[in-house]
Amino acid sequence: MDFSVFHLTVPLWEIILRGSVVYWFLFLIFRSILRRSMGSVGVSDFLFVVIIADASQNAMSGDSKSISDGLVLIAVLVFWNMLIDWLSFKYKWVRRMVEAPPLVLIKNGVLQLREMRKEFVTKDEIMAKLREEGIGQVSEVRQMQIEMDGEISVVRYEEN
Repeated sequence: MDFSVFHLTVPLWEIILRGSVVYWFLFLIFRSILRRSMGSVGVSDFLFVVIIADASQNAMSGDSKSISDGLVLIAVLVFWNMLIDWLSFKYKWVRRMVEAPPLVLIKNGVLQLREMRKEFVTKDEIMAKLREEGIGQVSEVRQMQIEMDGEISVVRYEEN
């Protein structure tokens, strides 16, 4: 049995550095770009799944990479994901830093065009969402916003 597949082929510090740099780079990209299309999956959750899949593939492919290299990289990624989750649970300022704030698309029955442009949301998309909610006109909406998790919520004016 050949135990060389368990030996690190890259220095441990380099695996930790590479994993950390890639994680933070992708986190910043996903945090700033992909909010609207994420649905109910959090950005850090989506990022974590994508890079864990890639790190696992490297460990399993056998193209001059050892299993240990991949396992250490996965451990680094798990560490960062858990640390960010814990810090954002514990500290509000961390939560504000890593979670996108809600983005208001309609306020008091008026489309917020600047905010719509930020997320490339069209009036047709807004009207489709309003129809899903049983609302026919923008003027019937007190507030519509993209939440932190990417979902769109709609609050109607109270009927008297």
